[in-house]
Amino acid sequence: MLFFLLCVSCSIFAQNRINFGYDLAGNQTSRTICLGCQAKPSKETKSIESLTDDDLLKFDQEDEISYYPNPVSEELYLSWNTTSDRYISSIRTFSITGQLLSHYYGSSTFSNLTLQFQDYPSGIYMILLNYNDGGEKSIKIIKK
Repeated sequence: MLFFLLCVSCSIFAQNRINFGYDLAGNQTSRTICLGCQAKPSKETKSIESLTDDDLLKFDQEDEISYYPNPVSEELYLSWNTTSDRYISSIRTFSITGQLLSHYYGSSTFSNLTLQFQDYPSGIYMILLNYNDGGEKSIKIIKK
C-alpha cells in the first residue's frame, strides 16, 4: 500500500512533455516524448546590435536574404544584400490562414527591417518578400 501511494505521488509531480526539433526553415524534423523531464532553459535571443553573420539564418549559403531568430518571440530581424537593378520592393506578413498582418514597402536603398511579433499569438507565419522584377521568396516563421 505504501509503495502504491509513493508511485501515485511521484506521478502527480512528474512532467510529461513533447519536445520538437526544427530545421533552419522552421520545418518540424523530430518529436520526442520526455517522461518526467524538467523544462530546458530557452536559448537566449541576441539583440540586433550583437548579431554576427553566423547568427543569421539563410535559405542557402549564397542567398542574399538573412533572418534571425526562428522561432521568434518578439522581433524578427530581416537583412538582405541586393543590387540597384533587383531589390526588395515589398515585405508582407501573413498568418497561417492567409490573413495579411503587415505590409512594408522597400526601395533600392532599403536593406533591413525589424518585424514586430509580440502582439501575435503563438503559431506559424509566412513572410513574403517581393522583388521589383516580379520575383518573390517566402519564409516560414514560428512564433513562440
